[in-house]
Amino acid sequence: SSPSLSLVISTSVTQQDTVGALLANRQGLCLGAKGNINPNVSGIGMAISEQVAKLEPNSSVPATICLYSGSKRCVIQKDGEITGIIYKQATTASATAASN
Repeated sequence: SSPSLSLVISTSVTQQDTVGALLANRQGLCLGAKGNINPNVSGIGMAISEQVAKLEPNSSVPATICLYSGSKRCVIQKDGEITGIIYKQATTASATAASN
């Protein structure tokens, strides 16, 4: 992977609420991962981003997908050939709102 890819992953993981991050290529293969994230989710994340892109096929802006589960959220964003998957710890405010 190029230095810019590892820099993107490292920068993502340094954000306070980030638990883990990875980048996947167009085939769903993990290009790099940091933090607490299973590299095997790269294929699933890429597949989700491909399906969501079909909802707005003419959009020039890549879609951002947010999945909420318990105390974590998963953010998936496709940028050209690369899909980024970031696990974030939900803040207490959003976790409280989600449980109500």
